[in-house]
Amino acid sequence: FSPCPSTPSNKLKIVEIILPVLCFLAFLGLGVLLFLRSRAKDNIPEPNVKKNGDLFSILNFDGRIAFEDIIEATNDFDIRYCIGTGGYGSVYRAQLPSGKIVALKKLHRRESEVLAFDKSFKNEAKMLSEIRHKNIVKLHGFCLHKRCMFLIYEYKAGGSLFCVFLDDTEALELDWIKRVKTVKDTACALSYLHHDWHPPIVHRDISSNNILLNSNLEACISDFGTARLLDPDSSNQTMLVRTYGYIAPELAYTIVVTENCDVYSFGVLALETLMGKHSSELLVSLSASSSKNIMLSDILDPRLSLPSDRRVAKDIVFAATMAIACLSLNPKFRPTMKCVSQEHLFRKRLVAHRLQAVSLLQLKDHDLYMDEGRIQSQNSGDIVEIQASSST
Repeated sequence: FSPCPSTPSNKLKIVEIILPVLCFLAFLGLGVLLFLRSRAKDNIPEPNVKKNGDLFSILNFDGRIAFEDIIEATNDFDIRYCIGTGGYGSVYRAQLPSGKIVALKKLHRRESEVLAFDKSFKNEAKMLSEIRHKNIVKLHGFCLHKRCMFLIYEYKAGGSLFCVFLDDTEALELDWIKRVKTVKDTACALSYLHHDWHPPIVHRDISSNNILLNSNLEACISDFGTARLLDPDSSNQTMLVRTYGYIAPELAYTIVVTENCDVYSFGVLALETLMGKHSSELLVSLSASSSKNIMLSDILDPRLSLPSDRRVAKDIVFAATMAIACLSLNPKFRPTMKCVSQEHLFRKRLVAHRLQAVSLLQLKDHDLYMDEGRIQSQNSGDIVEIQASSST
């Protein structure tokens, strides 16, 4: 028998049967695909997760990370990975699976911590992670765990200013221009914390250990806000954790911490940056008449030659003048960090004798203050006369 001839009506019936079946299978396949993708997405850990009562949060990190990654990267916080210690805890260098290097600050945790502390800690950490300033180390996130508590910061390859000064080779790389810039950048960062952030943040522990340098030797403040993280109710009271030699003298008789305490610590740091070392003896001398016999050139870091460039010499004199003003024993006479940072933003015209002829007493007697965009001196003395106009 010969096959029946195909007619248009038969072909149409076949299409009417097959087409719905194909559409059904296509929609079914699409549904299965969407379901599988949804399940896979649900299995990805969120930036904030709570597991077995342990809070782990990465607030501003460009990638996924897990608590196990941290433990593995530091070999359970092995001392080999420790790059620094301080009053609040130890700092570890950790390379994550993505290749990203971060700094982990493992904090001392008291036994009395409760859920209320965890909540306040999380709120404070979230607030601090929102701080954005080129001279403040970025806080990526935190971890609250039964056996450890740590903060996750961006890593600064240059190390601390304190360690740089201990190494003669590294100290030479930090020339006068970079040192003056370190003073300026630190002043701007503190001004931001004191005057551009609400509520204001008092650092409480400004020291060369907490000034970190990047690969270009640019300064950044670290360890900001740690006191409030560990004790949210201590916003205006001291904590025992402070670096000896940087503590404002008024804290010997009061427990109230103000921005003025940071200003004093900044003054100590600024002098240390110019000297290449910390000198408690010099701080004592500044409050005595013996400072009239101390020349500025004699306290500058001897590892660096005195600058031949007049502009650099003027910057050094200006930085030293501001440092000494910040070291006033009376907190009311210290400039604010906003005043200090704004003065550095102006183009200065500094008239002075040779750097070797400037004494600390002469700098101390010139009480600088900001007045309508000009830096003036109450004593228009013979050594330093400063006038500034804003850059155009």
